[in-house]
Amino acid sequence: MHPSLLKAKVFASLALIILTLSFTLPMISFHGALNKIDAQEGDKISPTTAAVWNVYNQGRYKSVSTPSEAHNNLFEMIETASEIGPSSLPIWAVSLEAPNYPKEAFPEGIPVYFHFDGFSGEVHEMNTINHYVGMDPMWIGGTFEREIGIYALLLLSLFMIYFIAYNQKFINMVMLVPASLPILFIADYSYWLYWFGHNLHDWGAFKIKPFMPTVFGDGKIAQFVTHSYPGIGFYIILVISLLSLLAFFAKQKAMKEIEA
Repeated sequence: MHPSLLKAKVFASLALIILTLSFTLPMISFHGALNKIDAQEGDKISPTTAAVWNVYNQGRYKSVSTPSEAHNNLFEMIETASEIGPSSLPIWAVSLEAPNYPKEAFPEGIPVYFHFDGFSGEVHEMNTINHYVGMDPMWIGGTFEREIGIYALLLLSLFMIYFIAYNQKFINMVMLVPASLPILFIADYSYWLYWFGHNLHDWGAFKIKPFMPTVFGDGKIAQFVTHSYPGIGFYIILVISLLSLLAFFAKQKAMKEIEA
């Protein structure tokens, strides 16, 4: 086997494994679980789903209203009506600080974490703040993306497997999709921030002009100080992106040299 072909297969395999363990597997295992919880049917969630969620949520932020003994135990969090987020890795983190949210009660401000398939953190509190300034609740944005997310990742995984197994010029181009995941996420995330900031409603108790929320870094909205930074999931998709690019160029090089 051509050395560059071997490198391409190794790089693509690593990208596929990381994508699967970080996003695809936890998204599949938790698919539909939040709908059951919202419908008061938490008892219908399988022990396997709960076990996967428990593993992936080790060490993650839990709402200050969540009893400490319920942390990392899905069924206990359901029983205590705690805020429950997806099990996939969080990609982006946003937090708000304000005088009416003292550090003693909210040491990390009001944090919310964005995933491919939902939100976690102080989601209810963030939606309350959004309502205060006339902004829609977070679930309004990205509905289509969340619905197709798991299917898109499964399709992408199949193409990556095909890339590893076969040598065809057309399928090589597929690796540019996982390579562009960081750019695609930031573009979609920025679009929805713009949409929320420019579609304010009159119901807000505090009137503000349309604005562009901070995509990256620190900012200020009314009396709130905002922080917006990548989460662990974003660094993971950067690694997937790099491996995908290496796989793409390695196979391109191999095929040119084989054809020569």
